Amino acid sequence: MAATVEIPLVDGPAGGQRVTVELDSNGRPPLTHHHLGPGGLAAAEIYELESTGDEAGDWRYCWRGPAA
Repeated sequence: MAATVEIPLVDGPAGGQRVTVELDSNGRPPLTHHHLGPGGLAAAEIYELESTGDEAGDWRYCWRGPAA
């Protein structure tokens, strides 16, 4: 089973929520997270990974806008 981590979502419609994502073989989460809204993929919001510090595991997903 792959390792997972919880990462907060910042700004946008899902700001304040946290998502659980799988880490890759290098211990990093995916570069983007597509947060599904009530309308499914048609209402998805894009969040982009950012580092919040120098230590591994200090990440957040910042809102970049709607996917469509």
